[in-house]
Amino acid sequence: MARFTGKSIIVTGAGSGIGRATALLFAREGGSVIVADQAETVEETADLIDRAGGTAHAIRIDAGSEDDVVRAVTVACEYYGGLDVMFANAGISGGMANIFDTDVALITEVLRVNLIGPFLAIKHAAPKIAERGGGAIVLTASVAGIRSGAGSPAYSASKAGVINLAMVSAQQLAGSNVRVNAICPGLTETGMTKPTFDYARDAGKMDRLGRLNPLRRGAQPEELAEVAAFLASDAASYVNGQAIAVDGGLSSSHPVTRQDYGKTAV
Repeated sequence: MARFTGKSIIVTGAGSGIGRATALLFAREGGSVIVADQAETVEETADLIDRAGGTAHAIRIDAGSEDDVVRAVTVACEYYGGLDVMFANAGISGGMANIFDTDVALITEVLRVNLIGPFLAIKHAAPKIAERGGGAIVLTASVAGIRSGAGSPAYSASKAGVINLAMVSAQQLAGSNVRVNAICPGLTETGMTKPTFDYARDAGKMDRLGRLNPLRRGAQPEELAEVAAFLASDAASYVNGQAIAVDGGLSSSHPVTRQDYGKTAV
């Protein structure tokens, strides 16, 4: 497959996890990718793409800084002649403090990166994508933004904002042929969740990760990358303003006492 041949693409948060997996997939399918991250591991992502025969250029940015987002868009246009796809994936967790233990500085920083970052990505990428005749913007939200129980108040609020931002921006870009959608990952093995996965492996408790979803496991970044790439591709040409949960079925139910398939309820 070569869904992204001739496409100029930006991926933020590309230094690890979902961002890296998606950047590798975009490049493997012909895309020319600006891999952007605040972490120096973004250089490793570019090297992986280069060694695989793809095209990538790494830049260090703060995804919540308007100047840095403008720079990323400018670099994509200078290197690759324009912009077709923006994957605004960068985010931070902000810890697990409850509302009463969360100070204003913490929630401000979480909102700056997780919500203002995607806002800036849309604001500055959409006009360039429209100039090329249209394309796609994909945002990384979270199941934590759909309902409570999957993240801290700061993180959950930021991701709920991302979901709404996808809907609002899709409407405000009417007639531009620029589509905006969000993916909502469930528990996924990324840099953010690495301590949880490492602990489970060391303790022999991997079977407990993701036990609340019907698939009874956590996700790998490549599984999220496939959905992000679909939304960015022409195969999703009529998908717009949507938030797609990729969570093993976690968000499909209210809390219940669930029996396993093939077993008799007690």
